[in-house]
Amino acid sequence: MNIIKKRSWRPIGLLLLWGLGCSTALAQLTAIVVVEPTARKAAHSILRTSAESGLSKAVGQPVALTTSDDLADVMRATRSAGYDIFIAPAQVAASALQRGYELVGATHKSDKYLLVGLQPIAAVPAMKGRRLYLPQQDSVYTYMARGMLNEAGLSFQDLRAVQYEKFPQAGLTALTLGTADATVVREDDWAEWSAAHPGIARVLATSQPVPGGFSIVVKKDLPADARSKLAQWFSTSSSASGLPLVSVRPEAMEYRRVAELGLFTPTSLPGVNRITAREAQTLLAQGATLVDTRTEKEFKTKRIRGAVFAAYVEKSLKDVAFNAAQDDFQALDKLPGLDKAKPVIFACNGAECWKSYKAAKVAITRGFQSVYWLRGGLPEWDETGLPTEGG
Repeated sequence: MNIIKKRSWRPIGLLLLWGLGCSTALAQLTAIVVVEPTARKAAHSILRTSAESGLSKAVGQPVALTTSDDLADVMRATRSAGYDIFIAPAQVAASALQRGYELVGATHKSDKYLLVGLQPIAAVPAMKGRRLYLPQQDSVYTYMARGMLNEAGLSFQDLRAVQYEKFPQAGLTALTLGTADATVVREDDWAEWSAAHPGIARVLATSQPVPGGFSIVVKKDLPADARSKLAQWFSTSSSASGLPLVSVRPEAMEYRRVAELGLFTPTSLPGVNRITAREAQTLLAQGATLVDTRTEKEFKTKRIRGAVFAAYVEKSLKDVAFNAAQDDFQALDKLPGLDKAKPVIFACNGAECWKSYKAAKVAITRGFQSVYWLRGGLPEWDETGLPTEGG
């Protein structure tokens, strides 16, 4: 009787498995077109139904396409892998690329962004106490502003006001009207505006290249065949739906820079001597102590020869106005034989690593009298060809 029962259920089980297989094969993919507030015309030119149809036909399964200009919400979606495909500006793609997505390409050449201010403002540090005009907080313009201010040792907290509006080009108008002291614009927009309005403003800082237009990223865990078909459609057929063809493939470094913008350390630190790798080598030879503030795993894997380990456990914001009370740097006090009167150098993983910056600043407050900061950290030391150990 048991044998008969097993046989009678087997066809049904097979049918269920076949049905599940079909369901997986025909599962709906999700895609989103993310639009900067300044590029709404790009969204209006995209024919959503046509794009859905084209993508579905290309990949052989249904694709649901939505659009959004709510960048804060979209950035949350990159962190939760909320869509299979992001068609988005560089900062959205950069976030997704850190979370299980791969790059198909971009629709336009890379752009540079400029922090521009009224003529009386001589340099970025003079922005302290001034008014800055920016679009949405998660727009690429805001990313640029945060990064350029941080590099000069300023944060948004140092400004009198940060005005968030919809359109960055209006920031140039705000400069003309005197309702803002500085704004961020694309290099091409600045060239056109400054030619028509000479003598009003000047360039305070220029960004590295940032991928332009839309960047397309897809989930890495999609089948290889599906990813290949999607890439081909974006490169050859998307223009029929009003979406520009993918024509360039920016370097991965450009996206990493965008992801790190606003997270780069300043180029100087009051009360602390910033030094190069060669200068650090000379100081070490003269008896200075070099403190590696990275994690123990990083330290054991590879380190500057002669460095000592004291982890800076970082929980505070990566900002010049960080709250040291949120961090843990007890390891510094536990280093044997460390003399506060003698030179001490702090280093970590380069310009985007805040641990050594914070450690150097904390050391000053704890009474260290001769503090040095190797901003380039291990990467600069390594690139200079200086000796390392560990591993």
